[in-house]
Amino acid sequence: MKKNKLVFSLVREQSSFMTAVMSVLTFLAVLAFGIVLSISTGIIRWNNQWEKFATIQVTTPDNIKTIQKIFDTNADKIASVREISKSEMESLMKPWISSGAKLNNYLPQMFEIQLKKSSDMTFMKNELSTQAKFLTHTSALKPTMNTGWKILGITLFVFALILVSIGVCVSYISRNIAMLHKHELEILNQVGANDKFIAHQMQLIVGKISATACLIGFLLSVPFLLMILGTAHSARVGLLATLSLSTSDWFALIILPILIVVFSVYITKKTTIKILSGK
Repeated sequence: MKKNKLVFSLVREQSSFMTAVMSVLTFLAVLAFGIVLSISTGIIRWNNQWEKFATIQVTTPDNIKTIQKIFDTNADKIASVREISKSEMESLMKPWISSGAKLNNYLPQMFEIQLKKSSDMTFMKNELSTQAKFLTHTSALKPTMNTGWKILGITLFVFALILVSIGVCVSYISRNIAMLHKHELEILNQVGANDKFIAHQMQLIVGKISATACLIGFLLSVPFLLMILGTAHSARVGLLATLSLSTSDWFALIILPILIVVFSVYITKKTTIKILSGK
């Protein structure tokens, strides 16, 4: 017998149903994995974006000259220094202040500093903390980062559930095929076909279904991913605006359907041999 030729195949209705189920699961898997990758990239970019920034709050006006001297002395470490205006501070605090309140005389003098290297942050903090309140942007935005990691964890959990569902679905498909074609399998056994040959036949059927379904699921998921990223970017601020997929991320997304096909073929082999052995 030729091992590269199908001895039996599914009827059209069976093949269409199984292809539809696998397409939906692949669509969900690629979509969930894409969201995981985009959130991971976003968190890394968000952290890198702010790890060189700090805010200096001067509560004692007499310390201004000393602080300016520290800025001048460490000019080689500083990329930029910007004084935050009173009007800008009032604008930021406006949602929490009643209308007509005059805050100009109560607001401290504040500076936003950007360092050339994030490794210099500790040094600058030690230099300035005796003269003013020193707040790094990464520590101020830590709650946002923690929320991002929690969302990432939830999405990973959903992705894992989808992979488990794919495994269960493939196992069910293999058992269903074996039950529907029990007569053909018995004939193959009678003419001397071994379990590996029969399992190979099953793998060809399921592999073809999985390959078609994975292609459909992947092509459907790409527009949805682009729409999600576009919606996130439209926020323009916050962690959402940093969500994106790099070239390596897209490569991983392309590889995922291929791995699903390989995983499906492997599950089919294990399931079929288990059925043929009577377990």
